[in-house]
Amino acid sequence: MNIIDAHIHFSNIRSFHETAKEQSFVDYSKKGIINEFEEAGVVLGIGMGLTETYGMGFPDPKTSTPMGLDLDSSLPNNIVYCAGINPYTLNNETLVLLENELQKDNVVGIKIYLGYYPFYAYDEIYHPVYALAEKYDVPVVFHTGDTYSERGLLKYSHPLTLDEVAVRFRKVRFVMAHFGDPWVLTGAEVVYKNSNMFADLSGLIVGTEIELMSYSEGRFLDHLRHALVYCDHYDRLLFGTDWPLAPIKPCIKFIQQLIPKKYHEDVFYNNAVKVFPKIKDKL
Repeated sequence: MNIIDAHIHFSNIRSFHETAKEQSFVDYSKKGIINEFEEAGVVLGIGMGLTETYGMGFPDPKTSTPMGLDLDSSLPNNIVYCAGINPYTLNNETLVLLENELQKDNVVGIKIYLGYYPFYAYDEIYHPVYALAEKYDVPVVFHTGDTYSERGLLKYSHPLTLDEVAVRFRKVRFVMAHFGDPWVLTGAEVVYKNSNMFADLSGLIVGTEIELMSYSEGRFLDHLRHALVYCDHYDRLLFGTDWPLAPIKPCIKFIQQLIPKKYHEDVFYNNAVKVFPKIKDKL
């Protein structure tokens, strides 16, 4: 089975380097991702555009919009990305830059970091971004749920806040990254209710294969199992790893245990093609 990893990182972010070195023990490099993709049968990865300056680290109010991938001077041929948005630098000038970015073949969506930046998804500052997403038929991916930084503010990343956006912008496809974890039952309701809302299952566990397997066997994921059954929309769920937070091959096994086998091809491949139509030319 060919697999699309719909949520990875490939940016020179301090916290990602630290996680790879101290928790997941992956080779966070161009060579590392190429090798992991090959071993796991991943044919395409979708990176989330993200950069930081040498100041306070991510979430960084000074980074430019749009944000790209800067871990290496060049991207592997099978990695595309979503242009990242910093609302503090979002203005008429950077909207022009974003529109130019969206016309590139390897830019397949837009990423908004709710919680990391203190703006709700429905804030008017993002409305021009949604207009561009509709114009170029690309999805908008939102970070939701727990933030990987103590400086994040959780009220902005709660999945219920996406309902208003989904209703107001019906022609735009939205992706709820991390399924809103730990508020996955709320996330499930927002996906269930709105036909233009999808969710990826990335970043649920940080660590090695040992952590992934130990958590999957206990009660830690009961809330997620409940939410998946409640949502009952495997046609709107996407596989993702949040690499380098965990190694790819064990992540595949981990999600396979949560998803009924008859839906594996949709969750691991077909749904990503539906949500990100620009990737068809890369497959």
